[in-house]
Amino acid sequence: MATVYQRCKSDKRNVNYPCEQSRCGHAWTVRYREPGGAERQPSFEKKTQAEAFAAKLQHDRYEGLYLDPKRGEITLRTYAAEWLERQVISDSTYRNYESFLRIHLLPRLGGKTIAGVGRKDVEAFVAALGKKLAASTVCDRMKMVTSLFQTAIKEKRRADDPTQDIKLPRSATHAVDEDEIPTLYEVDLMAKQISPQYRLTVYLQAGAGLRISETLAFTTDCVRADFLRVRRQVSSKAHRDDCKTRFKPLKHRAEGEYRDVPLPAFLAEEIDTHLREWETVTTAGMEVLFAPRDRGKGVMPTANTYAYHFRKALKAAGLVEPDGSPKYTPHGLRHFFASTALAHGIPIHEVSRWLGHKSIKTTVDVYGHLIPASWDRCRTVMQTALRPGSPMA
Repeated sequence: MATVYQRCKSDKRNVNYPCEQSRCGHAWTVRYREPGGAERQPSFEKKTQAEAFAAKLQHDRYEGLYLDPKRGEITLRTYAAEWLERQVISDSTYRNYESFLRIHLLPRLGGKTIAGVGRKDVEAFVAALGKKLAASTVCDRMKMVTSLFQTAIKEKRRADDPTQDIKLPRSATHAVDEDEIPTLYEVDLMAKQISPQYRLTVYLQAGAGLRISETLAFTTDCVRADFLRVRRQVSSKAHRDDCKTRFKPLKHRAEGEYRDVPLPAFLAEEIDTHLREWETVTTAGMEVLFAPRDRGKGVMPTANTYAYHFRKALKAAGLVEPDGSPKYTPHGLRHFFASTALAHGIPIHEVSRWLGHKSIKTTVDVYGHLIPASWDRCRTVMQTALRPGSPMA
């Protein structure tokens, strides 16, 4: 319980003691103990202010809203390190978060307490970031910073989120540029020029929309009668002998989750041809299609090691920019799959599920502009619905 009193009437050490005036005008004090046991005695000019503060303390304790100031005295540097270690995230995401904290956030705000970081601090930080990083990167990393402060609020280390409603730089649209999508002729040319062992990778991406990390983790148990069951992706460290986990769960999915993708007949034939010519290699207890056959080439290919073969194929095919750089990336083959499906009327929610996007919003943002225009169809539908029986204009 909080006690409201005047020091001038009860504390012999007070310079105004003993004060015998009923309305002396001296300060009023609220004495209370924090959850940690420390005693606090803030003073107020008026009795009504002191009583209001005491009442709020009582209410907050009843509602479980009381914040122990000491819990917020931990530095952002220390708290961020503890927070990061508790996050259930992939290795690559952990590295991204750790480098952002170390290079950007902590040098600027790490010395402040978690409760002491204010809105002005965050605004200045975002402004500084905008001069170093792309707008899309700033927006993405600030989601992590918001998550950090939201956790601090839940742990009652601070009362509010200093990142709330902070204006972020406007990021460019995520919509895929049609110049990033290869034509069918170019897809076939890539498959022809790439190392024969990797020919199937081109068609697994272009014909089933697999990510390159999912493609390289392709195993015989992925093949079903008329669909592919995509279960895993290859680790970024899978090429190293000391890698303990060569395969990881799918992006945005938990261990054991999978997605099914339609299997066109031509792709089933390509898989059969690959198995006849190259067979499989047993890795981590699974029959893998793309493990290296040569000694000294690593245990498994990764997106980075595969990129060499892909760039080499594009240069051999003449699919390069004026400066000689490759015209496409492996991800362009996923773009081919999505754009082809949408152009032929496949519902975007189906395409989103087959691509393995976390949200259909991602699919709409990236590929929505590629859906064939339906102006004439819409005019006909609305005319028939609102003026049935009337002649069409």
